[in-house]
Amino acid sequence: MGSTHQQGLGKHRGLVCCILRVMKSRVYVETSVVSFYHEVRTEPDMIARRDWTRQFWDNAENYELVTSIAVLDEIENGNFPSKSAVIDLVSSLPILPIESGIGEIVDTYVSRKVMPADPRGDALHLAWHHFTNASFC
Repeated sequence: MGSTHQQGLGKHRGLVCCILRVMKSRVYVETSVVSFYHEVRTEPDMIARRDWTRQFWDNAENYELVTSIAVLDEIENGNFPSKSAVIDLVSSLPILPIESGIGEIVDTYVSRKVMPADPRGDALHLAWHHFTNASFC
């Protein structure tokens, strides 16, 4: 015997369960998430980050992965090993549109000293994450 709430679903119970299975958490994939996948440094903390990142990507089908043009620019302009492999990893992800509200969020982060005053840095990634209601960043 289910709860009153579950009983109230009646014929819709299967539909609700189906929708809940289909809904995925949105994850804003920023530069470090893709670059750690191909990490080559041998320090234990770098190996751990690489392994955690690969575990995440092994389960990526459980999430709605998105990225931004800022991430692509950082990767394109970066100088690191396996750059082409990192580009391949992120290139299949949907690119979030540039919305006017994102700039306002970045300005707020910087003016309130929540993030460093680098408009192309972490403040921009965090703003995209919050503006698009991503579950993780």
